[in-house]
Amino acid sequence: MYIPPAFRIDDMADIHRTMREARSATLVTATEEGLIGTLLPILLDESEGRNGTLYAHVARANPQWKLVPFSEAMAIFAAPEAYVTPSWYATKQETHRVVPTWNYVAVHAYGPVEFFDDADRLLDVITRLTDLHEESRRDRWAVADAPAEFIKAQLKGIVGLRMPITRLDGKRKMSQNRNPADRAGVIDGLSKSDSPEDRVVASLIPKG
Repeated sequence: MYIPPAFRIDDMADIHRTMREARSATLVTATEEGLIGTLLPILLDESEGRNGTLYAHVARANPQWKLVPFSEAMAIFAAPEAYVTPSWYATKQETHRVVPTWNYVAVHAYGPVEFFDDADRLLDVITRLTDLHEESRRDRWAVADAPAEFIKAQLKGIVGLRMPITRLDGKRKMSQNRNPADRAGVIDGLSKSDSPEDRVVASLIPKG
């Protein structure tokens, strides 16, 4: 990923938090049939390996797990993003030397991907992934709530994946390259948007 110094995220805890908040990622592998990608809910195990390890699963009918990758896989985590109009910049009134841009947060994780269909490992992954997304719900659902034979049959339709992360690229482009007056204009503009995502982006722009 191209990352100018002003936009680079260096803190591992910050990168991991961004990945957790994204909740899903697009897994991309390069194979003899070309690039193939699948959007997947992702479980990040921060305690496993120097940079953490990703776990997920794909449908058994998905050809991605059958195609041997030529190199490391890439998981693309997309976070809040928003269009920025030059009309919000104070500089527009002064010089008119401004253009549109895009504010966003993104993390790319790289590593070798392993696909597996061992029932016990699959059950562990789907249980942990389910618990992660059910933990904030009042009426939580657990894998164990379903009949064991039903879950056993469902597991036959998926293939698990494990990807130890060898390196991470983190980028937060939030108008850091603009002067304080321009940033204030962008914050004000995005804060008034009807889009909840725009308002989230507004809260991530540094003030002053």
